[in-house]
Amino acid sequence: MTEVNQATAAEHGLSASEYDTMLSIMGRAPTITELGIFSVMWSEHCSYKSSRKWLKTLPTKGPQVICGPGENAGVVDIGDGLAAVFKIESHNHPSFIEPYQGAATGVGGIMRDVFTMGARPVANMNALRFGSPDHPKTRHLVSGVVAGIGGYGNCIGVPTVGGEANFDPAYNGNILVNAMTVGIAKADKIFYSAAAGPGNPVVYVGSKTGRDGIHGATMASAEFDDDSEEKRPTVQVGDPFTEKLLLEACLELMATDAIVAIQDMGAAGLTSSTVEMADKGGVGVELNLEKTPVREEGMTPYEIMLSESQERMLMVLKPGREEEARAIFEKWELDFAVIGRVTDSGRVMLKMKNETVADIPVAPLVDAAPIYDRPWEPTPTRAPVMASQSAEPENPLDALKQLLASPNHCSRRWIWEQYDHMVMADTAQRPGGDAAIVRIHGSERGLAITTDCTPRYCYAEPETGGKQAVAEAWRNLIAVGATPLALTNNLNFGSPERAPIMGQFVGCVSGIGAAAAALDFPVVSGNVSFYNETSGEAILPTPVIGGLGLVDDLAQTARVAFAEQDQAIVLIGTTAGWLGASSYLQEIEERREGAPPPVDLVVEKANGSFVREQIIGGAASSCHDVSDGGLIVAIAEMAMASGIGAAIEAPETGIPLHAWLFGEDQARYVLTTADPAAMLEAAEMCGVKASVIGQTGGESLTVGGIHTISVNELRGAHEAWLPEYMAAP
Repeated sequence: MTEVNQATAAEHGLSASEYDTMLSIMGRAPTITELGIFSVMWSEHCSYKSSRKWLKTLPTKGPQVICGPGENAGVVDIGDGLAAVFKIESHNHPSFIEPYQGAATGVGGIMRDVFTMGARPVANMNALRFGSPDHPKTRHLVSGVVAGIGGYGNCIGVPTVGGEANFDPAYNGNILVNAMTVGIAKADKIFYSAAAGPGNPVVYVGSKTGRDGIHGATMASAEFDDDSEEKRPTVQVGDPFTEKLLLEACLELMATDAIVAIQDMGAAGLTSSTVEMADKGGVGVELNLEKTPVREEGMTPYEIMLSESQERMLMVLKPGREEEARAIFEKWELDFAVIGRVTDSGRVMLKMKNETVADIPVAPLVDAAPIYDRPWEPTPTRAPVMASQSAEPENPLDALKQLLASPNHCSRRWIWEQYDHMVMADTAQRPGGDAAIVRIHGSERGLAITTDCTPRYCYAEPETGGKQAVAEAWRNLIAVGATPLALTNNLNFGSPERAPIMGQFVGCVSGIGAAAAALDFPVVSGNVSFYNETSGEAILPTPVIGGLGLVDDLAQTARVAFAEQDQAIVLIGTTAGWLGASSYLQEIEERREGAPPPVDLVVEKANGSFVREQIIGGAASSCHDVSDGGLIVAIAEMAMASGIGAAIEAPETGIPLHAWLFGEDQARYVLTTADPAAMLEAAEMCGVKASVIGQTGGESLTVGGIHTISVNELRGAHEAWLPEYMAAP
């Protein structure tokens, strides 16, 4: 038997003080199985010990919120007796080590979070960050991650409808793979994880347990080093065909009233599902581990409890309903085993071969989990970059073409064409726009979905970056005509044990909270991923925002593509030509400096509300928010999406032309309309800044009547980079 001492605990990622706390809870030296349970439950990944203090400051309530953070996913009311269930989660470390399986099991895990609450998944999204295209691993990682996401989502038959992917040297040693799923359930038929009813059977369903994924949660709570490849055995192996069976079996059983509580086995596997169900219900659980379906001989209690094998669920059933449930799961050719019972002991007791291998009090295991108020340092303030400090190009459209052909602005078609975004036949707006729209089946209503973050803003000024990430997600939902409902977040950072990194986290969370409150856009679920660094080199702070909105009438939406020729192009919002931390500065001038554009949340809300009214009222024929690359990139994207050109005239503002074109001022949208006078009048009545800046038409993009480039030439440059990069040897 393995001796458990402080050295063993340190190997499991527990500090000396955490080990002492464990000893005081147990009143004795723990068994190796008990140590394993404490180590994963107290890992950063499971306990949020460095972030919980700050997460509590986020706004999580609203009239639309049915269930906020704390369950498997967030739940919001979408009317007609229905609810949307959604969440985003990271699978960063596994995807760097084994990109295909890491990304695939990330998709599988987030889908289980959604359907364990009784929702049928209807859409997947993702947010991906890779290292420099020149890094020797990047091409391999892009290929594996995209194939893993597509392979799992396509096989299970849930459309992957959009997302984002970017490149930066900061991710060379630690890529990000954030997966989001949205599902739909009956609002009065949401399933929760709190176990109840001493004597009720505890049931294991799904795939058999193997040795894959052991200590996956612990690995996700530590930074990488030169030996990261040795962690390959901690990456789980997924089977989307089994998950499809599990999905259908669970939903079939959920149509009965047999389930008391249900929890998927995700990070920390059987350990976390058992402990969380017992804790939320204020009860105990006793398991006989011999009854656990296993696929490998000689598995120890430690391995059974810590395995992160995929496609598994834990349920508490009403007494006497076991055979009814068994018949359903056996029909779907899945394992079904009664492995224990609910008790009133308040303890998790594990037995194997008539021996007690673990006996842990649940409340202190959860309540005494460490919460750290880590030291943090604010990010130093940057000076703005004035337009006069930036060199004006001889031809701004040459700079535009260069920008559109760059890795971070080129078309992502190569990626999303590998995803089945039309399966289920309810995708109303495909990838490539501001937000995807999925029809609420059998209706003329829809859900709008987006993922957004601008890490260079968050690195330059974390609080502003946090605000902007929320504001951009909100704008993307507005731009298709949706009413923003709520958000989920995936907070990706380096080591919280370093004060500057913790300062980035604190600043970003503060900005997210301020924007979510100001925009009535509550945070209902999310995930924190720390230790995204290798040998002390951290990623850029990347707080990804997953936004969900409601479309009341699919006939009242807008698209990015110009609708027709000879329509006025109207700019909503104020342009100051802000170039600090901009794409133009980074890609064209190769400068990473300056403060990011300020975010005025009052203006954001006013401008967005006005734009949405113009869309649903039919006045706006197309719409695009202005973000990375500024106004000219937004207009070029509208032109490339439609094949229709545009003539643009800069107003007499005194702003240098390139700053007006490429500045990344916030709270802006580009609309097209057949009646600009009416739109400008409506904007004035609402106190919204609006101006006509051009007209659609022809086959070229022209600025100031002087500079011109064909839309086809732009599209060719825009479409070429990623396929050529991925095809290179």
